[in-house]
Amino acid sequence: MHEALEALKAELEQFGDANDSQQTERGRRMLNITRDTGEFLAAMVLATAARRILEIGTSNGYSTLWLAEAAHATGGLVTTLDHAEDKIAMASANFARTSLSGQINLVHDDAGRYLAEVHPASCDLLFLDSDRHQYVDWWPLLNRALRPGGVLIVDNFISHKAEIVDFYALVQADDTFSTSIVAVGKGELFAVKHPV
Repeated sequence: MHEALEALKAELEQFGDANDSQQTERGRRMLNITRDTGEFLAAMVLATAARRILEIGTSNGYSTLWLAEAAHATGGLVTTLDHAEDKIAMASANFARTSLSGQINLVHDDAGRYLAEVHPASCDLLFLDSDRHQYVDWWPLLNRALRPGGVLIVDNFISHKAEIVDFYALVQADDTFSTSIVAVGKGELFAVKHPV
């Protein structure tokens, strides 16, 4: 599995870079995480032994592969969701090329609607890489979904800090969370919900 998966990741990296250098419309860009961010996500899944992983913002599935590879080792499942039908189709085709289908639940839905229906404390690790302007509105739902001791990771904190700063203020104001900014890739906001 390892060699084939590494080849697919490399292919998606090249595709994402080539596509995004030509596309100006945000909806047509892949906006994939960086490789070192993928390594960080996988390490966090393993370090926390996360089994119930939620990813908001699938794109073509590149980040999902990093999460799912680690979830394979923990016996976990990655539920990943996106509202864009074309991205869901791309991700589904990419996932079909791996042996990780048992670790991935691909959902085509609006994140706000999905989060409103998710069971409380049902996520061990939540990776947020979606429409940053929605994060403030989603905060109560994200908080509710994350179990005590769970981890929230938000991409693009350094590269798009101005778009995340209000959300960051909400997380920091919640005394049940401890936060850190990790200077990997485009910058990750790392927040741990205190154990009960």
